[in-house]
Parts: sequence; C-alpha cells; structure tokens
Amino acid sequence: MVTSADASLSTRERLVTAALAVLERDGPAAIQARTLAGEIGASTMAVYTHFRSMPNLIEAMMREGLARFAEHTRAVPHTDDPMADLLAGGLAYGEFAMRSPQLYRLLFGLTDLGGVNKPSADGGTPWDLDEGVDALSVLVSAVERVIQSGRIRPQEPTPVATQILSATHGFVLLTMAGIIEPNGWRDVMVPLAINLLVGLGDTRRRAERSLAAALEARASQRDAH
Repeated sequence: MVTSADASLSTRERLVTAALAVLERDGPAAIQARTLAGEIGASTMAVYTHFRSMPNLIEAMMREGLARFAEHTRAVPHTDDPMADLLAGGLAYGEFAMRSPQLYRLLFGLTDLGGVNKPSADGGTPWDLDEGVDALSVLVSAVERVIQSGRIRPQEPTPVATQILSATHGFVLLTMAGIIEPNGWRDVMVPLAINLLVGLGDTRRRAERSLAAALEARASQRDAH
C-alpha cells in the first residue's frame, strides 16, 4: 500500500510508485489496473485516465525504475582513485539489483507483464529510453575517468563499459538464480573484476588496492545510512 509519504504526489506518480511496490511485493502477475488503483484508493478508470493503457503504465514504471537505478549508482562519491570509484559503482549496481530483483528483471526484459516486454511500438528496449541512456552514461563516465587517469590502455569507453556491464549482469543473474550463493561474490566477482581490469591494462596490485578501497567506501556509505 502506498504510504502517507506519497500523498503529495500526483495520481499518475502515485500509480507508478504503487506499481513498482506491488511488482516487488507480489510479482509481475499482480500488475493489473484494478490492483494498482486499489493501492492508492482510486477507481480502475484512474489508470486509463492517466495512462490510457497498461503498456503506457508499464513504460512509466520502466522510466521511473531506470531513474532510480541511475540515481543510486550516480550517488557513488568521486575520490582521487577513479578505479576504486568504478568498482564502487559496480558494488552499488549489485546492491540495487538484489534489493529490487523484480524491477531489475523488468528493466532487462526478463519479466513478462501481460505480454508487454518493450516500452514502445518501434521495438526499442528500456535502455533506449532517455532514462536508460542516462543510466548507462553513469558507467561510461566512470570508465572515461579511469582511462583518463592512465590506469588502463587508451580505448573507447563504451565497449569497455559494456564488457563490465556484461560481467556484472551475468553475476547478478546467476546469484538471483541461486547458482551463485549470496556471499559468493568474494570467490567469483572479486577475481573476475580483477582479471577483467588487468586484461584492460591495469596491474593486479593496483587493481586489488582499488578494490579494497571500493569495498571500504561502500561499507562506510551503507553505515552512514
């Protein structure tokens, strides 16, 4: 149920907030107009008045989810160690995914909401939306800082960001599937990250030092909240 803290939001915003909460709580099958309207104490017509169709509401869910994802990863502070910041961003990525697994699946096309898997008729994905482009830009910018610092070989940042995304996304999905244990990141993701960074041109010693700094920074940030 949407809380009193959401009372200042518009009906449209409240429906999106409710939809994301219901998705995590009850799963994709619960994303129905009647259910969502009931969450905010409105009639079913509210959904169609503000969105015209369920696919439009689902697109709004994707946009809001991507905005939240970008906000969470962008909140990683910048330090004088761009590599540590990049790794801290990867940790933040994993935290977001494991905290909101249903939303994460939706954003990567792994959840079927009534047959609606794409946000628009042109066959685009959530990551083609402005919010998706912005979310990916956080990772690309972090990679650019690392390249500019000289820690890895000069190269185009987007392919490097995609390699990092592929590794992180794969680890997250295997963890969600139970193939990797929740604390398996120490045995799997840590050496994977180090090996990837060394392959990109960093030294193992410096990569390990930056990873230790990233782990400490994320722990401190979590404790602060």
